[in-house]
Amino acid sequence: MVFKTFDELIAKQKGHPTMARMAVAAAGDEHTVEAALMARREGIAHPILVGSKAAIDRALAHLGEHVADEDIFDVPDPAESARYAVGLVRQGKADFLMKGKLDTSVLLKAVVNKEEGLGKGGVMSHFTAFECSGYHKLIVPVDGGMVTYPSLEQKKCIIENTVGALRTMGYDMPKVGVLACVEKLNPKMPETVDGDALKQMNQRGEISGCIVEGPISYDCAMSKEIADFKGYQSPCAGDCDVLLAPNIHAGNIMGKMLTVTCGAKMAGFIVGAKCPIVMTSRGSSAQEKYLSIVISAAAAR
Repeated sequence: MVFKTFDELIAKQKGHPTMARMAVAAAGDEHTVEAALMARREGIAHPILVGSKAAIDRALAHLGEHVADEDIFDVPDPAESARYAVGLVRQGKADFLMKGKLDTSVLLKAVVNKEEGLGKGGVMSHFTAFECSGYHKLIVPVDGGMVTYPSLEQKKCIIENTVGALRTMGYDMPKVGVLACVEKLNPKMPETVDGDALKQMNQRGEISGCIVEGPISYDCAMSKEIADFKGYQSPCAGDCDVLLAPNIHAGNIMGKMLTVTCGAKMAGFIVGAKCPIVMTSRGSSAQEKYLSIVISAAAAR
């Protein structure tokens, strides 16, 4: 199974017999509350709002919505609200976490706390999915938000995090392209060396549940026609699900080009913790936050 559009993913989540429970830290801003309630209306996620009750009530009043008192926890301080929301997940009262109006570093501090957090001791990475009119299915470029200059071992972990989330969502054998500017191994280009090494790990079974191709250029990863013209043969050519960027700058630029220039829809969350963490920008639209909830709910199952 693969998802061609976010609408397909939404339809699958709507058909699930139970809603995933989502703890929202610092839930006072209107876009976050709007997205959370949109997910509730669609039967995708049940929101538990943690933050300033006064701010939450103002947002609800402006939206003309209602949330039961038992699903609102008055914790005005952002750091405390982050710890409280993380605690709800640890206690089994929520299935995944969402960032509201607070700094990313504040929420992550609560997440990685060794005694009371949600860390698993490994690499956490940023999962982003894009629906772009120029491609035939959702594309997942990683990592443009968490790991700055990943080592070979960290790249392996990013692939495993991403593939694990996709397989939970229903993908059978995700295709991963390890990006470089050329398709051939060149010892003078570390990106190609890592791409080849990751492909070899996959072929030896050290990275499983997916097909890894590398090094591969962006055009060959996204266009079978271009790959054929170049004589590049691979099951991933023109059909990648995942694009592994060489560093955070390449991943971030790629994502912003897709959204700003190509008009792609985007959803994102953090993987590698004990649950998915919806981590959109404070300036993200309600739609982007909603889609991120949808994809996180799918991964949480």
